[in-house]
Amino acid sequence: MTDQAVGGGHRPPGAAENAAPTAPGRRTAGPGRDGLAPRHPSRRAAAGRTAPVALGELPAARFAGRDRELKALHADIERAGLDTLSGRKGTRSRVLLIAGVPGSGRTALAEELLRRLADDYPDGVVRAVLTGPGGAPVPTDDTARELLTALGTDAPPGAAEDELTELLRGALAGRRALVLLDDAPGGDQVGPLIPDASGSLVVVVSHGPLTGVPDVRPCALGGLDSAAAVAILGRYAGPTRIAVDPRTAESVAEECGGRPAALELAGGWLAARPRASLSDLRKALRAIELPPDLSTGARPLHRAFRLAYEALPPPAARILRLITLAPAGLVDAHLASALAGCSVAAAGAALRDFATLGLLRAEGAATGPAPQDDGPAAARTAETASHPRYRLPGCLEATVRALLQEHERPADVQLARARMLERTVRLLLSCRAMGEPADSAVRQKTAGLPRSLRFASRESAAEWLRGRRAALLDAARIAVADGELDTLDRRLMAALTRTLLVHRGAAAAPDLYVLHGLVLEVAERRGLPHEKAAALLNLADLDGQAGRTTDALTRYRAALAVARSVKDPVATGRALESLGGTYGELGDWQRAADWYGRALELRLTRGESADAARLHGRIGGAHTYAGRWGEALREWRAAAGTYRRLGDLVGQARAAGEAARVQEYAGRPEEALRTCREAVHLARNAGDGRLEAALQLRIADTLERLGDPAAARLHRAVGERLLEDHPE
Repeated sequence: MTDQAVGGGHRPPGAAENAAPTAPGRRTAGPGRDGLAPRHPSRRAAAGRTAPVALGELPAARFAGRDRELKALHADIERAGLDTLSGRKGTRSRVLLIAGVPGSGRTALAEELLRRLADDYPDGVVRAVLTGPGGAPVPTDDTARELLTALGTDAPPGAAEDELTELLRGALAGRRALVLLDDAPGGDQVGPLIPDASGSLVVVVSHGPLTGVPDVRPCALGGLDSAAAVAILGRYAGPTRIAVDPRTAESVAEECGGRPAALELAGGWLAARPRASLSDLRKALRAIELPPDLSTGARPLHRAFRLAYEALPPPAARILRLITLAPAGLVDAHLASALAGCSVAAAGAALRDFATLGLLRAEGAATGPAPQDDGPAAARTAETASHPRYRLPGCLEATVRALLQEHERPADVQLARARMLERTVRLLLSCRAMGEPADSAVRQKTAGLPRSLRFASRESAAEWLRGRRAALLDAARIAVADGELDTLDRRLMAALTRTLLVHRGAAAAPDLYVLHGLVLEVAERRGLPHEKAAALLNLADLDGQAGRTTDALTRYRAALAVARSVKDPVATGRALESLGGTYGELGDWQRAADWYGRALELRLTRGESADAARLHGRIGGAHTYAGRWGEALREWRAAAGTYRRLGDLVGQARAAGEAARVQEYAGRPEEALRTCREAVHLARNAGDGRLEAALQLRIADTLERLGDPAAARLHRAVGERLLEDHPE
């Protein structure tokens, strides 16, 4: 997770202009209307007092202090690297390391550095967080794919780590870009991501050194200096409380160890209590009991967090604990509402208050369905309002997770997770519906959904899907990991798969590869052979599309074995045909014809004539490529005969045309001419002008080879006129 240092200015976060006032002088620690967050203090103030400020929307954080560190980082960029000193031209990007404990403002320093360098790197900034929720390192292949997506480069589905990192280095070659790798666990996660391009700059945020990464320029962070720390407190407390008691402000900054995260939490406590003094804050901090085994460096953040957490009403404290269950660590009002079992409006208010108190960080643009609320104003904005996303700071995550385990029963945690995933399924269904035609049944069905689950337009639904993509994939992983949610996880993955296909089409292949892999995991765990066969087939299709033909063959064979074991004719037929198609791509036409033949036997046994006709054509095509003209002609004639019995004139005409092509390849042009004319007659009767045009042009080519240019010109003119009359 990320850490941010904020400070400067005189107004605390969340000075909303339309905040609901309370009576002057009233304490603000009590529960609000929903019992979830403190009441909003009034913005009015008595003469000579600091204006108390309402809790509300969090404005963009401002940077405080770190001038010395910024100067050192700029100097490190200009300093010659080891390659230059040894006389070699630098081939890799410069790597700067900002090292510090969580809560030290290390990410904020990195972001400020990138902001100041932006003009020197015209190809922009790409970011990735290398540690996931719970502290587990993010797999390098996931990080590489995320960075490739940010760079606008498509990565093949199911690609291995080495292939993805090589693609990433290739995508950054020749660019001048800034790469931020946040919360890096160590050098093993960073090294493969460093571009082989001297024009880019990599900024890494980590707790300690990057062992194994050469020529790293470290910048170690301690606490903020007194002036910067007091500036952060002043942003929350207002200038008057700082001015009347500057020494106590410095003392509070010292109690917080100069750590921005602790200062924010302490400042948030002051912002919620406009009548409290800095002395009250110092006293409250010192009153927090410390665990006997807590290190000295961890004490300031522990005290500040406990101060903020213990002031929360019980419902709000529970929401904060449950936020640790959010997929990818990102939470919005919908997820918080589902986790806590409260209204979307109440959850949104709680999240905003948490952000104001320094317990959450606002992240990214707000997108998605509107909150469901009462009144005319809500009705006017229901289709267009949006929900900000928030993230629990990494420095607090372990502590809040421990509180979840301490206060919530496992059954309640699982119920909260199930509610969250169920809400996610409903949102996905609504998102998918917006990608369907306006008159479709699925689109009309969503009109009856609550306003909070509806999207204003296809564009807003697609934007929501883009912004929530990583979290949605993580939700699928969470559902699969919980073995008690197998019914829900299958619904979630089915909804996510269909939604991705509707809105992203072929570009969704990498995400679909992940989802089909999860389906396979569930099917194997629960002993679901039909689902296992389907997952293997889907993965094999994606392997084939990515050019991994050997992997595709292996999975098709595995799917065939599973399908046959449970007598699943649909999966068996698909596997047989896919094996034929894969061998055809390899140019092994004998095996292709053999597998198609096995699929044909299955279709004939089941009386599936249309599929049988198609397979006759595929076998004929394989024999044609192999130069076996007799077998090819027999299959194309069988296809034409089957189409004739089905009354499919277009299919019959196409099969006859292919038979004519085989006859010409076999050196029998007169027979080919007669067969092609029969095909033209069929196409004309079927009303397929473009097919008739193609056949007329083929006749023209044959007549030219037979030495009849006049007749050839006549048929070519007819074919070209038909093409003009029947454009694509």
